[in-house]
Amino acid sequence: MKKDIDFAPVTGVKLAIAKEETETGTEWGVYIINLNLIELNTVMITSRGYGELDGEQRKTSTLRHLIKELGPQCVAKVEPIDPAVFRLTNEFWVSYYILDQIFDKKFIFTPGSFDPSLQQMIPELGLEGVLHS
Repeated sequence: MKKDIDFAPVTGVKLAIAKEETETGTEWGVYIINLNLIELNTVMITSRGYGELDGEQRKTSTLRHLIKELGPQCVAKVEPIDPAVFRLTNEFWVSYYILDQIFDKKFIFTPGSFDPSLQQMIPELGLEGVLHS
C-alpha cells in the first residue's frame, strides 16, 4: 500500500509547460527536467485537467506516460498540450526511481499560471513558458 512506501522528497526535478514557434504556428508542450547528476528510471507521469468552464464542471481524459530513463541533467517532452485546457487546473503526478528509491510528486498548474506576465525563459529548454518545481 502507498502508506507503506517511504517516499523521499523530490529535488532537482521540474515540470515546464512551454511554447515553441514552428513553421505551422505556436505549439505548447509539457516537459520534464532532470537537474540531478544521476539518471531517473521508470519515470511515470499521469496528467489530467479539471475545473469549471462556462459554469459547468469539466475534466479532461487522464493520460499516462512512461519514460524508461531520463539521463542526468536531461530534458524530455512528455506530451503536447492544447492551450484550451489552460483555463482548467492541470495536474501532473510524477513518480520515478533513483537507484532503488522511489520518488513521487504532484505538480499543479492553475489557470492563473498561464498569465503572459508570469511566463519566463526556461534555460534548460531555450523556450518561454511556465516552470514548476
